[in-house]
Amino acid sequence: MKTTARTSVKTAAKTSTFPPLRVNEEFRSAVEAALVEGETLSGFVLESIQYNIQRREMQQEFVARRLAARDDARRTGKYVTAEAVLAGLDKTLARKAAARK
Repeated sequence: MKTTARTSVKTAAKTSTFPPLRVNEEFRSAVEAALVEGETLSGFVLESIQYNIQRREMQQEFVARRLAARDDARRTGKYVTAEAVLAGLDKTLARKAAARK
């Protein structure tokens, strides 16, 4: 079953475990200090794995979109200059800054 942070882990009749993770005491203490009330170390590790799966999926999707855009630009010959992109970003930032005031 493919699991992402967008979907919760479904408990099936049979489950499996991850191999033990060896860490030094300092790191374990840091992780335990980061737990919120009621959170378990196992829950934290599982959530971290789910988050990283989602992050990697998003990275792969981002790369795929960029490659498709590159191929489209090569095919059509239509490119946007760096100056135009930066000018658009500047406008967006200025609009957001004005909205916050």
